[in-house]
Amino acid sequence: MTTIEQEFTIGDIAERTGLSTHALRYYEREGLLAGRVRRQSGQRRYSASDLEWINICVKLRATRMPLAAIRRFAELVGDGPGNEHERLALLREHQNRIVTQMAELNDCLDVINWKAAIYEQHLAQGTAQNLWTAADDSAATPD
Repeated sequence: MTTIEQEFTIGDIAERTGLSTHALRYYEREGLLAGRVRRQSGQRRYSASDLEWINICVKLRATRMPLAAIRRFAELVGDGPGNEHERLALLREHQNRIVTQMAELNDCLDVINWKAAIYEQHLAQGTAQNLWTAADDSAATPD
């Protein structure tokens, strides 16, 4: 008994991933897909594995992984077993960038939270007029 793997059209994949068909064609042109999606007829047909891979690519792009790095990762996956250390190195490098970005964003969020608390305090006390304004910064406090 043979199992026929479900195939998806580009429209199906667009609907399932939230990407436009234009973006999917771009991913293909840029070499970001690990497998071949073009059939002999010229139509694109995607497998469940392709769908999973595209969802991974979407997450990598959402975290600003460079296209060149995703392309290299796709090439390595497409090459098959034997290069797992290089794949892991690419992922770890990106992971480290994200951790650094998250720390920077947390620092920024701390400043925003601190500043919002000052505004809430002044508004609750009715002293918001004492907050710094660009129009008249000579008499106001730099809150």
